[in-house]
Amino acid sequence: MIGIADIAYVLPPWRIGNAARAERLGVPPATLERRIGVQRIACREAEQDTSDLATSAAERLFARGGVEREQIGCLVVVTQNPDGRGLPHCSALVHARLGLTPRCAVFDVGLGCSGYVYGLSIVSSFMQSNGLRHGLLITADPYSKIVDPDDKRTALLFGDGAAATLLSDQPTWCLGRFDFGTEGRRADSLKVDAASGKLFMDGRAILQFSMNAVPGSLRRALRINGLHPQQIDRVVLHQGSRVVVENIGEALGLADRTQFHAAEYGNTVSSSIPIVLADHLLPEDHHVALSGFGVGLSWASTVLSRVPAP
Repeated sequence: MIGIADIAYVLPPWRIGNAARAERLGVPPATLERRIGVQRIACREAEQDTSDLATSAAERLFARGGVEREQIGCLVVVTQNPDGRGLPHCSALVHARLGLTPRCAVFDVGLGCSGYVYGLSIVSSFMQSNGLRHGLLITADPYSKIVDPDDKRTALLFGDGAAATLLSDQPTWCLGRFDFGTEGRRADSLKVDAASGKLFMDGRAILQFSMNAVPGSLRRALRINGLHPQQIDRVVLHQGSRVVVENIGEALGLADRTQFHAAEYGNTVSSSIPIVLADHLLPEDHHVALSGFGVGLSWASTVLSRVPAP
Protein backbone atom coordinates (compact mmCIF):
# COMPACT_ATOMS: atom_id res chain seq x y z
CA MET A 1 0.00 0.00 0.00
CA ILE A 2 1.49 3.32 -1.12
CA GLY A 3 0.37 6.44 0.73
CA ILE A 4 1.53 9.69 2.31
CA ALA A 5 4.25 9.33 4.93
CA ASP A 6 5.25 12.97 5.44
CA ILE A 7 4.92 16.50 4.02
CA ALA A 8 7.23 19.51 4.28
CA TYR A 9 6.92 22.92 2.64
CA VAL A 10 8.63 26.26 2.21
CA LEU A 11 7.20 29.76 1.84
CA PRO A 12 9.49 32.66 0.90
CA PRO A 13 9.93 34.98 3.90
CA TRP A 14 9.15 38.14 1.91
CA ARG A 15 5.50 39.26 2.14
CA ILE A 16 3.60 41.90 0.18
CA GLY A 17 0.71 43.50 2.07
CA ASN A 18 -2.53 43.50 0.12
CA ALA A 19 -4.41 46.35 1.82
CA ALA A 20 -2.46 49.20 0.19
CA ARG A 21 -2.33 47.40 -3.16
CA ALA A 22 -6.06 46.75 -3.10
CA GLU A 23 -6.70 50.44 -2.49
CA ARG A 24 -4.41 51.36 -5.39
CA LEU A 25 -6.18 48.88 -7.67
CA GLY A 26 -9.65 50.04 -6.65
CA VAL A 27 -10.63 46.89 -4.76
CA PRO A 28 -12.88 47.64 -1.74
CA PRO A 29 -11.66 46.38 1.66
CA ALA A 30 -14.80 44.23 2.02
CA THR A 31 -14.02 42.45 -1.26
CA LEU A 32 -10.46 41.80 -0.17
CA GLU A 33 -11.58 40.41 3.19
CA ARG A 34 -14.72 38.45 2.32
CA ARG A 35 -14.14 37.26 -1.24
CA ILE A 36 -10.39 37.17 -1.93
CA GLY A 37 -9.42 36.54 1.69
CA VAL A 38 -5.66 37.09 1.22
CA GLN A 39 -4.09 39.75 3.42
CA ARG A 40 -0.45 39.13 2.50
CA ILE A 41 1.26 37.49 -0.47
CA ALA A 42 4.38 35.31 -0.18
CA CYS A 43 6.81 36.29 -2.93
CA ARG A 44 10.10 34.73 -3.96
CA GLU A 45 13.30 36.72 -4.30
CA ALA A 46 14.13 37.78 -7.85
CA GLU A 47 16.99 35.27 -8.08
CA GLN A 48 14.92 32.41 -6.66
CA ASP A 49 13.71 30.03 -9.38
CA THR A 50 11.22 27.15 -9.36
CA SER A 51 13.92 24.53 -8.80
CA ASP A 52 15.24 26.52 -5.81
CA LEU A 53 11.87 26.42 -4.09
CA ALA A 54 11.39 22.75 -4.95
CA THR A 55 14.84 21.82 -3.64
CA SER A 56 14.31 23.76 -0.41
CA ALA A 57 11.03 21.93 0.28
CA ALA A 58 12.69 18.54 -0.32
CA GLU A 59 15.69 19.42 1.86
CA ARG A 60 13.30 20.31 4.67
CA LEU A 61 11.62 16.92 4.22
CA PHE A 62 14.95 15.05 4.34
CA ALA A 63 15.94 16.99 7.47
CA ARG A 64 13.01 15.40 9.29
CA GLY A 65 14.78 12.02 9.03
CA GLY A 66 11.94 9.91 7.64
CA VAL A 67 13.85 8.74 4.56
CA GLU A 68 17.38 8.72 3.15
CA ARG A 69 18.18 10.18 -0.26
CA GLU A 70 19.40 6.86 -1.68
CA GLN A 71 16.01 5.31 -0.88
CA ILE A 72 14.08 7.61 -3.26
CA GLY A 73 13.01 5.64 -6.34
CA CYS A 74 11.14 8.41 -8.18
CA LEU A 75 10.81 12.18 -8.11
CA VAL A 76 7.94 14.05 -9.77
CA VAL A 77 7.73 17.85 -9.89
CA VAL A 78 4.33 19.43 -10.57
CA THR A 79 4.77 22.85 -12.16
CA GLN A 80 3.58 25.02 -15.02
CA ASN A 81 6.34 27.57 -14.47
CA PRO A 82 9.65 25.65 -14.60
CA ASP A 83 13.12 27.17 -14.76
CA GLY A 84 13.95 28.85 -18.06
CA ARG A 85 11.86 27.43 -20.88
CA GLY A 86 11.38 24.07 -19.22
CA LEU A 87 14.29 22.30 -20.87
CA PRO A 88 15.83 20.46 -19.11
CA HIS A 89 12.85 19.45 -17.03
CA CYS A 90 12.69 20.95 -13.55
CA SER A 91 12.76 17.54 -11.83
CA ALA A 92 16.17 16.81 -13.40
CA LEU A 93 17.57 20.02 -11.91
CA VAL A 94 16.12 19.15 -8.50
CA HIS A 95 17.44 15.58 -8.77
CA ALA A 96 20.98 16.91 -9.25
CA ARG A 97 20.76 19.41 -6.39
CA LEU A 98 19.43 16.81 -3.99
CA GLY A 99 22.11 14.29 -4.95
CA LEU A 100 19.64 11.49 -5.62
CA THR A 101 20.77 8.17 -7.10
CA PRO A 102 21.04 7.83 -10.91
CA ARG A 103 18.54 4.94 -10.66
CA CYS A 104 15.84 7.42 -9.55
CA ALA A 105 13.14 8.09 -12.17
CA VAL A 106 12.33 11.80 -12.55
CA PHE A 107 9.76 13.68 -14.61
CA ASP A 108 7.57 16.80 -14.56
CA VAL A 109 3.79 17.06 -14.60
CA GLY A 110 2.42 20.22 -16.23
CA LEU A 111 -0.68 20.76 -14.11
CA GLY A 112 -1.70 23.69 -11.95
CA CYS A 113 -4.29 23.88 -9.19
CA SER A 114 -5.44 20.25 -9.54
CA GLY A 115 -1.84 19.03 -9.78
CA TYR A 116 -1.32 17.82 -6.23
CA VAL A 117 -4.25 15.41 -6.24
CA TYR A 118 -3.41 14.25 -9.77
CA GLY A 119 0.18 13.86 -8.61
CA LEU A 120 -0.80 11.60 -5.72
CA SER A 121 -2.49 9.24 -8.17
CA ILE A 122 0.34 9.40 -10.72
CA VAL A 123 3.18 8.82 -8.26
CA SER A 124 1.46 6.12 -6.21
CA SER A 125 0.49 4.24 -9.39
CA PHE A 126 4.02 4.59 -10.81
CA MET A 127 5.49 3.28 -7.58
CA GLN A 128 3.13 0.32 -7.37
CA SER A 129 3.70 -0.61 -11.02
CA ASN A 130 7.47 -0.57 -10.60
CA GLY A 131 7.86 -1.97 -7.10
CA LEU A 132 9.20 1.26 -5.57
CA ARG A 133 9.04 1.83 -1.84
CA HIS A 134 9.76 5.58 -1.57
CA GLY A 135 8.93 8.47 -3.90
CA LEU A 136 8.85 12.26 -3.79
CA LEU A 137 6.02 14.42 -5.11
CA ILE A 138 7.10 18.06 -5.24
CA THR A 139 4.80 20.95 -6.12
CA ALA A 140 6.37 24.31 -7.03
CA ASP A 141 4.60 26.87 -9.20
CA PRO A 142 5.71 30.47 -8.47
CA TYR A 143 3.04 32.50 -10.23
CA SER A 144 4.95 35.70 -9.47
CA LYS A 145 6.72 34.88 -12.74
CA ILE A 146 3.53 35.53 -14.71
CA VAL A 147 1.27 37.73 -12.54
CA ASP A 148 0.86 41.37 -13.60
CA PRO A 149 1.15 43.45 -10.38
CA ASP A 150 -1.37 45.92 -11.83
CA ASP A 151 -4.05 43.29 -12.53
CA LYS A 152 -6.51 43.31 -9.64
CA ARG A 153 -7.92 39.92 -10.71
CA THR A 154 -4.66 38.09 -9.98
CA ALA A 155 -2.16 40.33 -8.14
CA LEU A 156 -4.05 40.15 -4.83
CA LEU A 157 -4.44 36.39 -4.94
CA PHE A 158 -1.43 34.31 -5.96
CA GLY A 159 1.55 33.57 -3.71
CA ASP A 160 4.75 31.57 -4.10
CA GLY A 161 5.61 28.37 -2.26
CA ALA A 162 6.62 24.74 -2.66
CA ALA A 163 5.80 21.45 -0.93
CA ALA A 164 7.46 18.04 -0.85
CA THR A 165 5.40 14.93 -0.09
CA LEU A 166 7.00 11.61 0.77
CA LEU A 167 5.04 8.64 -0.57
CA SER A 168 5.94 5.33 0.97
CA ASP A 169 4.85 1.75 1.49
CA GLN A 170 4.71 2.58 5.22
CA PRO A 171 2.33 5.54 5.12
CA THR A 172 0.55 7.63 7.70
CA TRP A 173 -2.32 8.24 5.27
CA CYS A 174 -3.58 5.78 2.68
CA LEU A 175 -5.02 7.02 -0.60
CA GLY A 176 -8.56 6.31 -1.72
CA ARG A 177 -9.91 6.08 -5.25
CA PHE A 178 -9.94 9.26 -7.30
CA ASP A 179 -12.46 11.30 -9.27
CA PHE A 180 -11.04 13.33 -12.19
CA GLY A 181 -12.43 15.62 -14.86
CA THR A 182 -11.70 18.41 -17.32
CA GLU A 183 -13.68 21.13 -19.08
CA GLY A 184 -11.13 21.93 -21.77
CA ARG A 185 -13.62 24.04 -23.71
CA ARG A 186 -13.35 26.60 -20.90
CA ALA A 187 -9.56 26.53 -20.60
CA ASP A 188 -9.24 30.13 -21.81
CA SER A 189 -10.76 31.27 -18.50
CA LEU A 190 -7.33 30.91 -16.87
CA LYS A 191 -4.30 31.20 -19.14
CA VAL A 192 -1.09 33.03 -19.93
CA ASP A 193 -1.78 35.69 -22.53
CA ALA A 194 0.40 35.02 -25.58
CA ALA A 195 1.06 38.70 -26.28
CA SER A 196 1.90 39.92 -22.77
CA GLY A 197 3.19 36.73 -21.18
CA LYS A 198 1.04 37.55 -18.14
CA LEU A 199 -1.68 35.58 -16.41
CA PHE A 200 -5.30 36.20 -17.39
CA MET A 201 -8.13 35.02 -15.16
CA ASP A 202 -11.87 35.34 -15.60
CA GLY A 203 -12.77 35.26 -11.92
CA ARG A 204 -16.50 34.87 -12.47
CA ALA A 205 -16.00 31.91 -14.81
CA ILE A 206 -13.62 30.22 -12.37
CA LEU A 207 -16.07 30.65 -9.49
CA GLN A 208 -18.90 29.25 -11.62
CA PHE A 209 -16.76 26.29 -12.71
CA SER A 210 -15.69 25.57 -9.13
CA MET A 211 -19.23 25.57 -7.81
CA ASN A 212 -20.50 23.44 -10.69
CA ALA A 213 -17.71 20.85 -10.71
CA VAL A 214 -16.19 20.45 -7.27
CA PRO A 215 -19.10 19.56 -4.95
CA GLY A 216 -20.20 16.81 -7.35
CA SER A 217 -16.66 15.53 -7.70
CA LEU A 218 -16.27 15.30 -3.93
CA ARG A 219 -19.59 13.49 -3.56
CA ARG A 220 -18.48 10.97 -6.19
CA ALA A 221 -15.14 10.53 -4.43
CA LEU A 222 -16.93 9.79 -1.16
CA ARG A 223 -19.28 7.35 -2.87
CA ILE A 224 -16.57 5.33 -4.63
CA ASN A 225 -14.67 5.14 -1.33
CA GLY A 226 -17.72 3.93 0.58
CA LEU A 227 -18.01 6.99 2.82
CA HIS A 228 -20.84 9.32 3.82
CA PRO A 229 -20.29 13.09 4.22
CA GLN A 230 -20.69 12.89 7.99
CA GLN A 231 -17.77 10.44 8.16
CA ILE A 232 -15.44 13.14 6.81
CA ASP A 233 -13.49 14.90 9.54
CA ARG A 234 -11.85 17.54 7.32
CA VAL A 235 -12.30 18.87 3.79
CA VAL A 236 -9.07 20.25 2.33
CA LEU A 237 -9.67 22.24 -0.83
CA HIS A 238 -7.33 24.03 -3.17
CA GLN A 239 -7.06 27.46 -1.58
CA GLY A 240 -8.35 29.33 -4.63
CA SER A 241 -9.92 32.18 -2.64
CA ARG A 242 -11.98 32.56 0.50
CA VAL A 243 -15.29 32.76 -1.36
CA VAL A 244 -14.56 29.62 -3.40
CA VAL A 245 -13.50 27.52 -0.39
CA GLU A 246 -16.35 28.64 1.86
CA ASN A 247 -19.03 28.31 -0.83
CA ILE A 248 -17.96 24.75 -1.66
CA GLY A 249 -18.01 23.84 2.04
CA GLU A 250 -21.55 25.18 2.32
CA ALA A 251 -22.67 23.35 -0.83
CA LEU A 252 -21.42 20.08 0.69
CA GLY A 253 -23.10 20.76 4.02
CA LEU A 254 -19.63 20.59 5.63
CA ALA A 255 -18.88 24.27 6.17
CA ASP A 256 -17.65 23.62 9.72
CA ARG A 257 -14.97 21.27 8.35
CA THR A 258 -13.89 23.40 5.38
CA GLN A 259 -11.66 26.41 6.02
CA PHE A 260 -9.65 28.94 4.04
CA HIS A 261 -6.10 28.98 5.44
CA ALA A 262 -4.09 31.03 2.92
CA ALA A 263 -4.73 34.55 4.24
CA GLU A 264 -1.07 35.10 5.17
CA TYR A 265 0.61 33.78 2.01
CA GLY A 266 -1.91 33.50 -0.85
CA ASN A 267 -3.00 30.91 -3.41
CA THR A 268 0.12 28.77 -3.95
CA VAL A 269 -1.46 26.81 -6.82
CA SER A 270 -0.51 23.09 -6.65
CA SER A 271 1.14 23.56 -3.23
CA SER A 272 -1.97 24.89 -1.49
CA ILE A 273 -3.37 21.48 -0.48
CA PRO A 274 -0.16 19.94 0.92
CA ILE A 275 0.55 23.11 2.94
CA VAL A 276 -2.86 22.79 4.60
CA LEU A 277 -2.34 19.05 5.16
CA ALA A 278 1.00 19.73 6.83
CA ASP A 279 -0.34 22.41 9.19
CA HIS A 280 -4.03 21.93 9.89
CA LEU A 281 -4.91 18.26 10.41
CA LEU A 282 -5.76 17.15 13.94
CA PRO A 283 -4.88 13.84 15.63
CA GLU A 284 -8.57 12.94 15.71
CA ASP A 285 -8.98 13.42 11.94
CA HIS A 286 -9.36 9.99 10.33
CA HIS A 287 -10.96 10.69 6.93
CA VAL A 288 -9.94 13.77 4.94
CA ALA A 289 -11.50 14.71 1.61
CA LEU A 290 -9.27 16.51 -0.92
CA SER A 291 -10.08 18.40 -4.09
CA GLY A 292 -7.83 20.41 -6.39
CA PHE A 293 -9.35 22.44 -9.22
CA GLY A 294 -8.49 25.23 -11.62
CA VAL A 295 -6.25 25.54 -14.68
CA GLY A 296 -7.48 23.41 -17.54
CA LEU A 297 -10.21 23.70 -16.37
CA SER A 298 -9.59 20.53 -14.41
CA TRP A 299 -10.39 18.90 -11.09
CA ALA A 300 -9.30 15.91 -9.03
CA SER A 301 -10.72 14.62 -5.74
CA THR A 302 -9.98 11.77 -3.37
CA VAL A 303 -10.10 10.74 0.28
CA LEU A 304 -7.19 10.17 2.67
CA SER A 305 -7.68 7.72 5.53
CA ARG A 306 -5.39 7.61 8.52
CA VAL A 307 -3.51 4.33 8.89
CA PRO A 308 -4.12 2.87 12.38
CA ALA A 309 -1.10 2.84 14.66
CA PRO A 310 0.46 -0.65 14.98
